[in-house]
Amino acid sequence: MEITTRSVWTLIHGMGFGGLYLLAGTGATFALYQAFQPVERDQASTHPSRLIGIYLSVMAALAWLAVLSGTYIIYPWYRASAPIGEHNLKAYPRALLLSSPSTSAWHSLGMEWKEHVAWLVPIAITMAAVVALRYGREIVNHPRLRVGLLAFVGTSLIASGVAGFFGAMLDKVAPVEGGQTIRLVKGDQR
Repeated sequence: MEITTRSVWTLIHGMGFGGLYLLAGTGATFALYQAFQPVERDQASTHPSRLIGIYLSVMAALAWLAVLSGTYIIYPWYRASAPIGEHNLKAYPRALLLSSPSTSAWHSLGMEWKEHVAWLVPIAITMAAVVALRYGREIVNHPRLRVGLLAFVGTSLIASGVAGFFGAMLDKVAPVEGGQTIRLVKGDQR
């Protein structure tokens, strides 16, 4: 059983940072909705607003790690140009997708969308984390701020879902492969 270093990085980027972000995002949406409902004065001391700010900050870190690893580690491998006359385009995902009319839309729509929408995620969630940390319990007193905070968390969650979907589909159609081979388990010799 073997895996390449590029496949490991793709796994870390997508399933590690991106997958954890999506899981955390659904929890954050529910926690924000519950936490910022108006509370009685005697319950205010147990209000989890500080914890939510920290939770959103961890989500922001995951989002930045996903986007930066995708942009600066995975994307250059995806965009690598095939040598002139190369017929086996398996090691050149972009060229492989563009080589056929039936797969070219995966690049022109899928990858182009993924490239741009993915950057919305860390920007939106970082804004939400800063607001949650800055205003804390006071968000309860500002209904528009609460709605805005939920909207930015929702926007980042939807954008990450779109980017994750296209990333998974692109990896199925034209995976980023190559690099050193890591042997996980030695198979039986037959």
